[in-house]
Amino acid sequence: MKHLVLVGGGHAHVHVLRDFAAAPAPAARVTLVSSDPQLVYSGMVPGYLAGHYGFGDIAIPLAPLAAMAGMGFIQAAVTAVDAAARTVTLSNGDTLRYDALSLDCGGVVDADAVPGAREHALLVRPMAPFVQSCPALAERAQAIVMVGGGAGGVELAMAVQHRLKGRARVSLVTGGPPPLASYSTAVQERARRALRRRGITLFEDSVERIAEGHVLLGRHGGRLACDAAILATGTSAPRWLRGSGLALDDEGFVATSPTLQSLSHAEVFAAGDIASRPDAPRPRSGVFAVRAGPPLALNLRRFVAGGALQAHTPQKRSLNLLSCGERYAIATWGAWSAEGRWVWWWKDRIDRRFVRSFR
Repeated sequence: MKHLVLVGGGHAHVHVLRDFAAAPAPAARVTLVSSDPQLVYSGMVPGYLAGHYGFGDIAIPLAPLAAMAGMGFIQAAVTAVDAAARTVTLSNGDTLRYDALSLDCGGVVDADAVPGAREHALLVRPMAPFVQSCPALAERAQAIVMVGGGAGGVELAMAVQHRLKGRARVSLVTGGPPPLASYSTAVQERARRALRRRGITLFEDSVERIAEGHVLLGRHGGRLACDAAILATGTSAPRWLRGSGLALDDEGFVATSPTLQSLSHAEVFAAGDIASRPDAPRPRSGVFAVRAGPPLALNLRRFVAGGALQAHTPQKRSLNLLSCGERYAIATWGAWSAEGRWVWWWKDRIDRRFVRSFR
């Protein structure tokens, strides 16, 4: 019997848990390792911070899913993977040997990318600690600076502003480019209007340093006074991947094949933000992680049983629904975009259905 170790309770792995619960793999003993006892569904985090959801609405408990699938569950963080020895070292001191390994533990925010961030900023990723800390921090703050002009930074800035309802100043520093720089010009303009309507001050500037009590901008050296800085910059790979021996891409993420296997070690699979597809690069988005779940479950099942694996081709574009603090959202699909309260209700229905499907 082969030992399959699942590292992380991410958007793809919850599909694996549900699939194995419906039909256990007789050829495998499975262990799930996660630093958190639940998956915090990232698509609903802005709504949670805005006050539209309770924590129970956005969390998928992992232990019950693992139990239904007949898996062992260990709550611990991974500190090292040795692909040559086929071992995973955990923060509790344990070492697990595996015959097959699947990684879906997401990325992190690089605290050293902005000087002073490690000491003076709250990091958006890992998601669970951020979700637990941000509401209390926001309630105490008088001036909040969100650093990061991607979808996460834009949505979270408007979510915090809506929660505080004018009790604090909220600023968004994009890092230089316009907000939502990877989206169409039309969507960027929709975001600008949404930020302006909500009284959020926009700075298309870089950040030189985050210090206690202020954020120093790079272009003109201006200072933004704040008592809470939140770093929502792009996702970085976990540092423990560097010594794993796995083939990595230029950014340090696990390079995978169409079957979601490591390019260097066929017994290692990866999906979600921690993985990259050199043959089919896609944005790091929860949408693509969710879509990778069913093919990952199928290939893990076939791998431990000695069967033929199936290639997965991610869709070339995805529907993105960006919440705007209040019950209002922006929708985008390729060159098409729209906005309104109806978009928020559409997003709300999709998100609730996703979480409910794992309970």
